[in-house]
Amino acid sequence: MQPLETAEAEINERRLLRGSQSYEELRDSFRWPRPARVNLAHDVCDSWAKAAPSRTAIVDLRGETPHAVSYGALRHLSCQVEAWLRSQGVRRGDRVGVLLSQGPLCAAAHIAAWRMGAVSVPLFKLFRHDALQSRLTDSGAQVAVTDAEGAAMLAPFDLALLTENALPAPGDWPAADTGPDDPAVIIYTSGTTGSPKGALHGHRLLAGHLPGVEMSHDRLGVDGDVLWTPADWAWIGGLFDVAMPGLYLGVPVVAARMARFDVDECLRIIRQGAVKNVFFPPTALRMLKAEGARVDGLRSVASGGEPLGAEMLAWGREALGVGINEFYGQTECNMVASACGALFAPRPGCIGKPAPGFRIGVIDDAGLETTGEGDVAIARGAGSMMLEYWNNPQETERKFRGDWLVTGDRGRWEDGYLRFVGRDDDVITSAGYRIGPAEIEDCLLTHPGVATVGVVGKPDALRTEIVKAYVVLKPGAQVAADALQDWVRKRLAGYSYPREISFLDALPMTVTGKVIRKDLRALAAREHSAVKPTAETTENT
Repeated sequence: MQPLETAEAEINERRLLRGSQSYEELRDSFRWPRPARVNLAHDVCDSWAKAAPSRTAIVDLRGETPHAVSYGALRHLSCQVEAWLRSQGVRRGDRVGVLLSQGPLCAAAHIAAWRMGAVSVPLFKLFRHDALQSRLTDSGAQVAVTDAEGAAMLAPFDLALLTENALPAPGDWPAADTGPDDPAVIIYTSGTTGSPKGALHGHRLLAGHLPGVEMSHDRLGVDGDVLWTPADWAWIGGLFDVAMPGLYLGVPVVAARMARFDVDECLRIIRQGAVKNVFFPPTALRMLKAEGARVDGLRSVASGGEPLGAEMLAWGREALGVGINEFYGQTECNMVASACGALFAPRPGCIGKPAPGFRIGVIDDAGLETTGEGDVAIARGAGSMMLEYWNNPQETERKFRGDWLVTGDRGRWEDGYLRFVGRDDDVITSAGYRIGPAEIEDCLLTHPGVATVGVVGKPDALRTEIVKAYVVLKPGAQVAADALQDWVRKRLAGYSYPREISFLDALPMTVTGKVIRKDLRALAAREHSAVKPTAETTENT
């Protein structure tokens, strides 16, 4: 067993932003680690299981009493999953679905896939049939690791399933000989056209997250740090902003996924798990603020998804006892910029500064950097940048402009800080989720009474935006708004159904027959600012 002081030295060695340098010194001296061979399972689990098997990896708060899961136990569990995967004929490069919320088995399933060189595909428990089908079909996953609830959800699909009640005896295999760019995980992201796209990432993904994660938690890895987020581990924010960085750095990760965010439950989790470091999505912060909550004992709070205003940052310092560090990224290239109170003062309305190792540009249509407002873009070669969109070379090509990955957001520089101006695409940001309108439109169009539809985000004080659908019915059709809401809710996901539906005689269209979403967004904005909406509307909260 590794002595405590040796383990702490190992943590410090693993931190990419160690030492006492200023931000400028860290930025200028930073170099990406470029090992010839790297395997995520070894990095986040096996190396610790060998050096410090009894060290706490996960604090499981899902039961009546807290349960500490050691790295040795986590490896044992992952080897059980791997034994089953091998019995199903899973080989290197095969895709493995993971339909689990926060918990040891969720982490173990990903680790098992990575150890054998397979590719994990996180799936969200709020997905419904069509959302699951599109991701399973596109990824080609033939097996999945889940629980009893997930098994019922996956029953309509031709998959081999492993649940926690059917774990076999573990094997003992070394980690596959994988390199930084060998595929490790496909994380599906919302898009403005067509089905959600699968961002394929390699085994270097975790290292690419570390600079931004460490910044956002004021140099994560201090003795006593304990990480938690209410965000699900099915998303890149939960899986690679919290769970895997924590496991890699030897920082205990609390597993306590809530079915819905609840302020009292959140406070209980922080207290019972002795949480010191939290990633709060903006909606969670707004709910805490609305209920007058106060949290003691935190060392760092990070937030990302949409910008926070000066009022929210001031409230955070008072109610949470620490400054809130905002960070920025997306599924295709995450944690590229962050605030860091330990290194520099925050600037309200700005995302922060580039994380060491990332070159962020504000570019024009020709791909040239500009001093004014432009498209926020990330230079090729960044550690957390995707390899490609899975089986989608056309969309991969469209994502780049020369040597820049274009985020779809607009911004400008202010004294070294990146100010977020707005999105240049149609993705809807609601309660921390990024929702693509195309998938919802396609779903509504399958209803026999719907002729055409346009989906946009409508401003909302709590959720940032809500999903708003403008529907044209077929002649003679009589369909209630709540029926269309249920139609989407049962097929896609509980968070992406239209919370408001307005029925119109016609939609604004281009000459080629495409819905002009910017006109619908303008209409939604006018409705938001009006005392009484002018269209027939229903809203479910």
